[in-house]
Amino acid sequence: MTIEYLMHVGVCVRDLERSISFYRDGLGFKEAGRLEIDGEPTATMVGIPDLELRAIYLERDGVRIELLHYPTPGTVGPAEARPMNQPGLTHFAIRVSDLDEAIHKIEAMGGRVLEKTRIFNPVFDAHLVYATDPDGTRLELVQTPKDPTR
Repeated sequence: MTIEYLMHVGVCVRDLERSISFYRDGLGFKEAGRLEIDGEPTATMVGIPDLELRAIYLERDGVRIELLHYPTPGTVGPAEARPMNQPGLTHFAIRVSDLDEAIHKIEAMGGRVLEKTRIFNPVFDAHLVYATDPDGTRLELVQTPKDPTR
């Protein structure tokens, strides 16, 4: 098997329009496409019988996310931040120029800031905090003059 490229990262959401607004208007993603699927064979693939699936593809900085909304049978589980040591996707990291302004925008768009996670890392001269989208997906907000990952 030859890997060609990463297509997208899927994020399940409870309220599709609210999440589109959050990622588009709050985080600057642009819509790249829509998909509506009902029933088979997708129901078998995702393991949800009798499903209705609405997917919106959003892009920013070469990253594509897929917002997945299930009108039928709906979503399950809590809309809160997953523990960082729970296997699976833990967070999206977002570099910001003004952390306080980013926090205000996240909250105004229906997200939540996890204030107890706010730190200053002197090694990277970085101010950081975790926030969540309206459905509990973690966002790491990073304000730093240099990118320690590059």
